[in-house]
Amino acid sequence: MTWEAQSIEVRESWPNVDQSGPNNNPRRVSRPHVVGKASKRAVDIVLAAAALVLLSPLMLIAALIVKLSDQGPVFYSHTRIGYGGAAFGCLKFRTMKTDAAERLAELLRANPSARAEWETTRKLKNDPRITAVGEILRKSSIDELPQLINILRGEMSIVGPRPVTAEELARYGEHVTSYMAARPGLTGQWQTSGRNDVSYEHRVALDVQYVRHWSLARDFIIIAKTVPALFSQRGCY
Repeated sequence: MTWEAQSIEVRESWPNVDQSGPNNNPRRVSRPHVVGKASKRAVDIVLAAAALVLLSPLMLIAALIVKLSDQGPVFYSHTRIGYGGAAFGCLKFRTMKTDAAERLAELLRANPSARAEWETTRKLKNDPRITAVGEILRKSSIDELPQLINILRGEMSIVGPRPVTAEELARYGEHVTSYMAARPGLTGQWQTSGRNDVSYEHRVALDVQYVRHWSLARDFIIIAKTVPALFSQRGCY
């Protein structure tokens, strides 16, 4: 498993930034400050560190159950796109079978309706890759607790847009720069608005709205809404 972040080519230009120097010569462009700047980062560090300490017994139990269930890896790292287009390994407790990639390929090849669902949402309501333990971890969102490490490393935030893959980034269209102006979040407006029951277009709109109207107060409101959203389990699959 590799943890090194990689860089990807981002063709979209940052908005409202002059990209030409004297005599119209190209020059290096400074990216805008990440959403929230130092205040948001300080809150992230304090909350993530405290959560890791308080939740470490639960995370240890989850890790043991995942390992003992099928002897496979405990953690899963999937490449997602973060602030400024930088790629990073987004951490989770493994919730899928060890041959998940082969199972998905076979399902999409044999089942047209599943393929259409996957192409539309990048999710499957009846996903044969998920283990029995993984289903519990997903419905409770315990599988995402390792992302607290991503937060301490500066790759994610407590609140922000849902982390996406390079393939998904194209779905943001003209709004891609709004997504890349913030660190992806452990929670966010998508998670408190129905999660997988929300269309992808609505998800993009929620991310854009969050970035354009960010405030620390809004972050704390979203955090407060996350708790009942977890208990309702709406859109968890």
